[in-house]
Amino acid sequence: MRKPVFLLCLFLASAASAQQANVIKFDKLQALIDAKSDQVQVINFWATWCAPCVKELPLLEKLNAANDPTVKVTLINLDFADKLDKVNAFIARKNMKTDVLLLDEIDYNTWIDKVDKSWGGAIPATLIINPKNGRRKFLDKELQEGDLEKLIAEVK
Repeated sequence: MRKPVFLLCLFLASAASAQQANVIKFDKLQALIDAKSDQVQVINFWATWCAPCVKELPLLEKLNAANDPTVKVTLINLDFADKLDKVNAFIARKNMKTDVLLLDEIDYNTWIDKVDKSWGGAIPATLIINPKNGRRKFLDKELQEGDLEKLIAEVK
């Protein structure tokens, strides 16, 4: 009779340590974009309901898992903040390890130009910034294998 109790405890311990999204406002995202750092910032905008976004997540997870000290990956989720439980369940189900921030700003027109003037609002979208030299790349389409590495090399 001890096995079910042990398995329940193991499940609860695992769930307690699962990755969770943090809800932020645009000022926190702006601070991330403007941060002075030695790391290239890879900031990806996505949503759980966006099939191309979900399809490219493994590429971002792979980049994050490489533990390259010169690159920092952050995922900006655009689901509504009242869907935080759904987003966290998605993160747990996909066993995601990359930092996820849920942007609680429903009026996209007030902030998308601040991310990149060329962005029309389509997702997935990825912003790559090298704070050391000011170089930036922006891509508002689905990433393919090799795209991230190429874009990072272009800003280095």
